[in-house]
Amino acid sequence: MIAKTTVKPTARLVEVFSAIQGEGLNVGTRQIFIRFALCDLRCHFCDSAHTWNAPTTCRIERSPGLRDFEIHSNPVPLPILIEWVERQNLPCLHDSISLTGGEPLLHAPFLEQFLPEVRAITALPIYLETGGHRPEQLAVILPYLDSVGMDLKLPSVSGESYWPEHAKFLQLCFDSHLDVFVKIIVSQKTDPSELERSALLVAGISQDIPIFLQPVTPLVAAEQFSQIPVKAPTPDQVLVWQALMKRFVKQVRVIPQTHKMLNQM
Repeated sequence: MIAKTTVKPTARLVEVFSAIQGEGLNVGTRQIFIRFALCDLRCHFCDSAHTWNAPTTCRIERSPGLRDFEIHSNPVPLPILIEWVERQNLPCLHDSISLTGGEPLLHAPFLEQFLPEVRAITALPIYLETGGHRPEQLAVILPYLDSVGMDLKLPSVSGESYWPEHAKFLQLCFDSHLDVFVKIIVSQKTDPSELERSALLVAGISQDIPIFLQPVTPLVAAEQFSQIPVKAPTPDQVLVWQALMKRFVKQVRVIPQTHKMLNQM
């Protein structure tokens, strides 16, 4: 008789730390960030290209906000990650836990076990930052999420195209009554017809879903991963695009990456 073996869940991480959220609906709030490794997209503007592959080690902040990192090996067992999050979770400090990456949904089987446990222990809301192109994996962890920031990838800016997946993904979030918003990176090369298509996609689900236009932050580090230079849009471009999209949805906000202005990670 063959004995059954239990596979212990593990995750490949980049880092765990405490910081101020710089994007989207939760901008300005304090979060515990769990940055997962691995991404199946290769966006031209990516500022986290170091997360595309799985490193052999990850770094964990000892004290929230002090950047006193320890180095640990990957992959990380679930109980260890729980311990690290508990260490970060000082009373009254954090507003939520951010699952970021990389693409966190590539770790959906791990998250399915991790999230109910970490919610019970910390009592903190769970916020997912995602490329918004993996609805099947989203469905696995929807019951454990409180809010979702979904990137909508414009082909003219990102080099990626996932219109049907984005629509299905956003519908799942809306039907689950989560706090959901859409984030769209815009550059000088943004095609306005893609912005109109994005607004119509969102409006087809609900006109009340907020859209955040985020002017790209040109980074020297990102240029090594793309032959296409990515430049921030002009103020005139952004004003025209906002007006265009507001014909279809109620909330279109323009917010740059404020965490970079604050020297947050």
